[in-house]
Order: sequence, then structure tokens, then C-alpha cells
Amino acid sequence: MLVIRPIEQRDFAILKQIAVESGHGFTSLPVNDELLQNKIDHSVASFASRAGGKGECLYFFVAEDSDTGEVLGTTALESAVGLSSPFYTYLLGKQVHSSRKLGIHNVVETLTLTNDYTGVSELCTLFLREPARHGLNGRLLSKCRFLFLAEFPELFDQRVLAEMRGVSDEGGNSPFWSWLQEHFFSMDFPTVDYLTGIGHKGFIADLMPKYPIYVSLLSKEARAVIGKTHDKTRPALHMLAEEGFCWRGYVDIFDAGPTVECEVRHIRTIRNSRRLTVQIGHPVQPEHYLISNTRFEDFRALLGDMAVNEQKGQAVMTAEVARLLKVEDGDTVRVAEMKRND
Repeated sequence: MLVIRPIEQRDFAILKQIAVESGHGFTSLPVNDELLQNKIDHSVASFASRAGGKGECLYFFVAEDSDTGEVLGTTALESAVGLSSPFYTYLLGKQVHSSRKLGIHNVVETLTLTNDYTGVSELCTLFLREPARHGLNGRLLSKCRFLFLAEFPELFDQRVLAEMRGVSDEGGNSPFWSWLQEHFFSMDFPTVDYLTGIGHKGFIADLMPKYPIYVSLLSKEARAVIGKTHDKTRPALHMLAEEGFCWRGYVDIFDAGPTVECEVRHIRTIRNSRRLTVQIGHPVQPEHYLISNTRFEDFRALLGDMAVNEQKGQAVMTAEVARLLKVEDGDTVRVAEMKRND
């Protein structure tokens, strides 16, 4: 069984291995010791001193196999983006060129550089290692963050975004970036991807085109991938769509992958979650639930079988599930029902 917990210093070696496995385009996990250590330090500090409200905090979780102790995935929440360094996106929009006198009316698509998501919370760093890509493990990694959001809403914005990895090949070549590189930059996609991941974003403002880009001027290959996701990212996008996330025309400035968003109050798992009191025992006719404790620094979440005593408002669970969640009789948990084919 996979158990979600906050990252710790002892996870550095496996985090570096996951960064290698994640490959090109996964900018939130650069293969850089200093930056990976900074992420651990940032998350540990965020959990150690709970903010009074929304700040620039990182809540980084790992998925640990309860039998072997092996870390098999990562997932995270940024409380607010773009406060200390700009958070850039392109907005796909339209401009009208018309002349009534000449009888001409043309609508053209444009890409405009924006900072529209400044201050918005972000779902990020979801990666499941190959041995664990089965069953509902991917859904656990994605949805556990919503229980944390539901339990501690004061730490986050009312809106949440998620950047989806755009189209690139196995060598890290992006059709969209290839066009930008040819006309505005002199760096290949893996290089710019890495620089962004380690926080060196100054070149963006220096070299990015300052005016809207007419989409019709892009290469056929670049136009074809605007708003499209990497093959490996499609399951994650599908899960977010089920939760209520939608695309409003914002795309990544490097690979043109879509940025999706949703108001916290409209997220399906949050709306369907509720708090119950723990009753350790032998659940009768148990169902599958996404379950978390309600602790902050010692947060735990998993997918497990339990039963609900509606009359008493109790979550009836086995001693093993309670142990993994670090809860006892009378403690509070937050739960959301999960169908096995959900």
C-alpha cells in the first residue's frame, strides 16, 4: 500500500533518482543537487512553521510503499506562484482585422505573454515511478492534494492551476520551442528547460518577444502542439478534468502545454470529502476510500477500505489502516469515496 507523507531529508537520494527518471520537460524536478535540496528545505520549513495565511510555501509529498519503505512517487502543492519571481504564461487569444469598405473580415489567433496567474496556488511535481504505475496509485498521488487543500484552505488561493507537460520527443526537442529558438533564442529546449527548473528565469523577460505573436506565423509543427499534452501527461490531465479543471487558453511559454485551472470550492474531491471520527474495528461491507488524517506537519493519506457508520459519523477502519494514517480511536479523518474503477 502506498502512503502519502511530507518529504524528509532522508529522501534526497531517491528524489534525485526520480528527477533523472522524470526526463525532459519536467521542470519542477531538475537534475541539480542544490535545487533538489532547496525543494526539500523549502517543504520542511513550510511544514515546520505553519503560515498564518497564504504565503510562498511548498508542500512536497512522497508516496512510500508501506511494506518496503521505498519511495515510488512525488506530488506537491505551491501555495502561491509568481510572488518572488515572475510566473509567465502565453494566453491564446484572437484579434480581428477588418475593413467594411473592402469587405474584409479576418480573425487571427495570437499568443500574448502574461503574468495572469500571479498569486494562484499550483498543483505540481506529480510523478509516479514505473514499478507503481498500476491500479489507483496515480489517482492517489493526484487526489491526496485535494484532501490537504480541503483541510487547510486558509493556506491557499481560491483558485488552483496545474501546468501540463507539452509535446516533446524522447530527445527533449519541442516543436513549439524550435520555432521560438530559431527566431528569438539561441538555446535548445533541454537547456532552457533546465535553466527554468533551477530558477534562472531572467532570460525570459530579456529575450521573449514583447508583443503578441501571430499564431499563423508559426511553423506548422509549432501550431499543431499548442494546448496539447505529452503522451505521458494525458492520464494526469484526464484526472484533473474529472475534478472540474478546465483549459482557458493559457499555455506554457516553452512547450505550449496547457495550463488548467479550477476554483477550490468546485473541485470534485473537495466537494465530496467530509470529516469523520475514527473507530478501529472490523468494517462490515467496506468501501474504497481516499483517507487522510487531519494533521498538518504529520499529514498522511492513502487509499484503503473502510465503512461509514452514518448514524455516529464514524469511519470504521482496521488497525492497520489506522496505524498507517497515525490515528487512534476518536481521532478525526477526512475521507472521499473512491470507486475501484473511478
